[in-house]
Amino acid sequence: MDKLFAKFANVTARATGSPPAFLICVGVVLAWAVSGPIFRFSETWQLVINTGTTIVTFLMVFLIQNTQNRDSLALQTKLDELIRASTEAEDAFIGIEKLTDKELEALHGRCKARAERHVQAVERLSAEKAARTRRKTPKRASKPTTRKSPSSRSKALRAGHPHDN
Repeated sequence: MDKLFAKFANVTARATGSPPAFLICVGVVLAWAVSGPIFRFSETWQLVINTGTTIVTFLMVFLIQNTQNRDSLALQTKLDELIRASTEAEDAFIGIEKLTDKELEALHGRCKARAERHVQAVERLSAEKAARTRRKTPKRASKPTTRKSPSSRSKALRAGHPHDN
């Protein structure tokens, strides 16, 4: 039963999310609107579209939620496997989707602080390397010194999570 419903949900979600399905819906709404004068814009005429859209929306919510749940679970499983397989990753991140919002925010804060420390360490090492290079090379009067701008990775790490700003 589960496999049959999963297959039905996937096929239905794919079909209803397609351009032809959208055009069919637009056509139904246009046909309904054009038929208004024929039915003298009666309450029954209005009830037809209201009932139809309510039923379709009600059923689609469950199909879409099923598809999203399955996709989310598959993605989390893949990420957990990548974390588990990586030698440098922290195993504590496996299963964090089950944490509360506060616990996730605290974990994100720790990651952001660690990223900032990493950026500072990279910038400090770059500055030390540049200083060593300047000391080793003879100074030329005509060549101005230029400071290298931070890398895009450093900028991204410093920027943090988009919801933190």
